[in-house]
Amino acid sequence: MTAPVASACMLIRRPAGEVFEAFADPAVTSRFWFTKGSGRLERGAKVRWDWEMYGVGTDVLVKAVEPGRRILIDWDTADAPTEVEWLFEARGADTFATVENRGFEDSPAGVAKALDSTGGFNLVMAAAKFWLEHGIDPRIIEDAHAAHRLPEWMGRA
Repeated sequence: MTAPVASACMLIRRPAGEVFEAFADPAVTSRFWFTKGSGRLERGAKVRWDWEMYGVGTDVLVKAVEPGRRILIDWDTADAPTEVEWLFEARGADTFATVENRGFEDSPAGVAKALDSTGGFNLVMAAAKFWLEHGIDPRIIEDAHAAHRLPEWMGRA
């Protein structure tokens, strides 16, 4: 078995610097993903992200930042950390944004977590696109689990 990796991507019709900032600045990210972030993503920063509608959150350690191009973090640092990397590739006036979540255990449980993460990051990328291109809060993250159980990664407070 090979360790599973979660990934998602989306063309967002905004400049790469703006898309990067949407993920680096919690004031923007909270418009389409988590409800509260304790600080900006800067190299070496330790921040907290909360999804208040679910009563859960995660601790984040920022490992690398290349403004306008890349963000690398570890999250769930208190339990079972995995690495998340965003890449922002300028394509003319638009941005091809990718995210990859690695470090899941090489097991059926690890595969299940990676599948949950893949679905979650696809929703995040779609929500970012709605917000950045149209100024619409799609409430995708808030509504995704309203009538269902939380994915395992969201079950940790």
